[in-house]
Amino acid sequence: MKILLTGSGGMLGSECEAVLKDDYKIIAPKKDEFDITNWDQVTTDVNQFSPDIILNCAGFTEVDDCETERTLCERINVEGTRNLAQVVSRYEKIIVHISSNFVFNGKKKLPQPYFEDDPMAPISFYGLTKMESEMAVKQNSKKYIIIRTGWLYSIRGRNFLKDVLKAALRNNKEPIKVEDDQLGSPTWAHSLALQIKTLIDNKKEGTYHATSEGYCSRYKWAKYVFDKMGIKTPILPCSTKDYPRPAARPLNSILENRQLKTEGFNIMVPWERDLDAFIEKYGDELLNKLD
Repeated sequence: MKILLTGSGGMLGSECEAVLKDDYKIIAPKKDEFDITNWDQVTTDVNQFSPDIILNCAGFTEVDDCETERTLCERINVEGTRNLAQVVSRYEKIIVHISSNFVFNGKKKLPQPYFEDDPMAPISFYGLTKMESEMAVKQNSKKYIIIRTGWLYSIRGRNFLKDVLKAALRNNKEPIKVEDDQLGSPTWAHSLALQIKTLIDNKKEGTYHATSEGYCSRYKWAKYVFDKMGIKTPILPCSTKDYPRPAARPLNSILENRQLKTEGFNIMVPWERDLDAFIEKYGDELLNKLD
């Protein structure tokens, strides 16, 4: 079975390629080789590749930049996804599309999680495009898997974990502040890739939430990492209002993997367990890259 993987150079896409390549034939063109916003190229190349599945990990994910580069953000996140969904429908194949916790406004009373059937109400332009990308998939393809996730980290790509470590190394002994009022589930991209493989292996369809079990604040996440890695830089809790950014962040980003659990396919583990394994495997490499 052949999988056309978009966004293979990114944090999740690279993990998906590593996880899936032993059991599937992976076609992973680079971004400059396969432009999902170009309808003619999408139709021509998909016809040539003839994949059974399109796994769409491509996306404009710099949340703050989406506020100022709205045209590009919409082209990639919405139009690109629509192109893939339409071509999948033409050949009666299935699309696996990665969405985000940003489709929700984060105003649900803490610590209540968001479920798959909760109404979407994004508060940022990035979140709006992810909601519209889901709609594009549902409206244009008969067979699909939509996976909502959030708070991803990996040894590859840019992510919160790397950003906070960079700040610690740059500040040395000066304290850094991290938001203590944003809650979510730190999720290792490798584990998410394994969860995606489980859904593909079992020929599932529908909308799923997939994050690590449990939740914490960004401050608690950072402090946990610092303690585990022996980083002495002081870290202080702060409010989101103390550090306004171009794009609004949902305060409640807790997703419940209800559909995965209902169907018996949830393989996600507590966030602490995955983070321990990640630090054990990549801690030294991570610090060396950031030094």
